[in-house]
Amino acid sequence: MNLRIPGPTPCPEEVLLAGAHQMMNHRGPEFAQVLRRVTDGLNWMFGSSSDVLSITTSGTGGLETAVVNTLSPGDKVLSVSIGSFGDRLRNIAKTYGAEIVPYTLEWGEAAKPAEVARLLDENPGVKAVLVTHNETSTGVTNPLEAIAKEVRARDRLIVVDAVSSMSSVPCPVERWDLDVVVSGSQKGWMVPPGLAFVYMSERAWAANAEAKMPRFYFDAAKTRDSLAKLQNPWTPAMSIYFALDKAFELMRAEGLESIFTRHEAIASYTRERVKSWGLSLVPVEEQYASNTVTAVWWPEGIDGKALSKRAREEFGVVLGGGQGKLEGKICRVGHLGWVNKQDVSDALDIVEKLLGEAKPTA
Repeated sequence: MNLRIPGPTPCPEEVLLAGAHQMMNHRGPEFAQVLRRVTDGLNWMFGSSSDVLSITTSGTGGLETAVVNTLSPGDKVLSVSIGSFGDRLRNIAKTYGAEIVPYTLEWGEAAKPAEVARLLDENPGVKAVLVTHNETSTGVTNPLEAIAKEVRARDRLIVVDAVSSMSSVPCPVERWDLDVVVSGSQKGWMVPPGLAFVYMSERAWAANAEAKMPRFYFDAAKTRDSLAKLQNPWTPAMSIYFALDKAFELMRAEGLESIFTRHEAIASYTRERVKSWGLSLVPVEEQYASNTVTAVWWPEGIDGKALSKRAREEFGVVLGGGQGKLEGKICRVGHLGWVNKQDVSDALDIVEKLLGEAKPTA
């Protein structure tokens, strides 16, 4: 199976084998060593001098953690949404009682830092900005560093969904002066779903001390206090920790810059290949095209769902489809985590073949 969706992503055999390790006491010294190594790896990847939290949940659980630990009901937040996952982060905040100031763009566009600045200046009561770094529903990466500069200049919190960017493209949390940054194990980390990772700055922890949104399982302070004892507050997904411990060995051996360069090269190859067929990218401006997933418009009159079904059933190539209003209109090719150029080339060979055989619908 050639799994070319933007998550869950394929895992190296040695990582899967590591995840099959026998259970141990999750509050004992052996697991404490695993948790310490994994946390050190997270700190390395995030670019953090303080410990990044790990929580047994999905990426969405990590986003909920970010919201409820820094905000109170009634707080005004600027929601920057360029697609499905930006909408999800907004809806989490809205569900818990935040007042939303929307900055919603057409799917395929990237957010404009100057517009973020303007909206913050027009809404002095905004406490935090919610933004997705890499929007997998449209294959667009927001200019996060530039957005963060505008937020920082106005002394607001910035809460970042980096679920599908962290570990695959640069997102140094301290260098970019970010406040809350969330990622998930099933994306570029080369391990199965089950863990979310949450970085919180000193400003975020100060906000946490005043935040009044309800929380229990997702209480970041409980997770931080347990981590100080090299434990989790609740029973952790131990198998995922074992797998991630091994994955960090592979990532450290490759090195950060090499990881980022590999993703950039494969993404560039993918974009050039599909454009050579005459297809159009979903990102309106290619400079913001994602290095973890390439989103492409299906040709007019082509049944994208039927083509994807043939790719999966006849050739074992699993493509990502469109979400929400883009369902059936686009194809998404994931290329993050444990991936090389040949993996993507093999998948694109099949897509090219099937496009050549496809008959336009009436």
